[in-house]
Amino acid sequence: MALIVYGHPFSSYTQKVLIALHENATPYELRSIGPDAPKVVGEWLARWPLALFPVLVDGDTTVVESSIIIEHLQIHHPGPVRLLPDDAAAALPVRFLDRFFDLHVMDPVQHAVRGAMTGDATKRDEGLALTVQKLDRAYAWADAELKGRTWAAGDPFTLADCAAAPSLFYADWTHPIPAEFTTLRAYRARLLARPSFARAVEAARPLRHLFPLGAPDRD
Repeated sequence: MALIVYGHPFSSYTQKVLIALHENATPYELRSIGPDAPKVVGEWLARWPLALFPVLVDGDTTVVESSIIIEHLQIHHPGPVRLLPDDAAAALPVRFLDRFFDLHVMDPVQHAVRGAMTGDATKRDEGLALTVQKLDRAYAWADAELKGRTWAAGDPFTLADCAAAPSLFYADWTHPIPAEFTTLRAYRARLLARPSFARAVEAARPLRHLFPLGAPDRD
């Protein structure tokens, strides 16, 4: 039975999981959540009443939270690309960077997005101002941390890069990475060129009008 992913192609956390699936050419069916798919929405909420996505269905098993889904895939559907080192000590930096990109890059972006979605100009401006402060700190740290590396945790492409790709993609739309952070800008470009992420970006391209802060005409 093919794996089922409940999510949305424009969702950063859905894209994070899709990158992992694409890396190992793991077959899956994406069931897109939206107002035009009430049956899918009902199935999704029945499996995860907290109403968050993505959700992975693997036979009789339901798995939630993007990082846990990717670890589940590595355990139960392994492929040639190992997204988390088998050695527990070596896995810690990967898990840390996964958390960094989710919590300190993507979360601030979502704060700005939520402010814009209210339709209130004051809330939009306040949300964006706080996001800019947080992203500036995160950009500076990441630019220094990633110097000399091809991927987030070193040479192999890992779980951390699955998190970084959509996080930096949408973060740069929200608050462009300053020109002086050449390491971080080059890393984002490599992520966009990675076939597993490029596929997710292309699938979501027709949906860019949904970005409430206004999607730039690039990428």
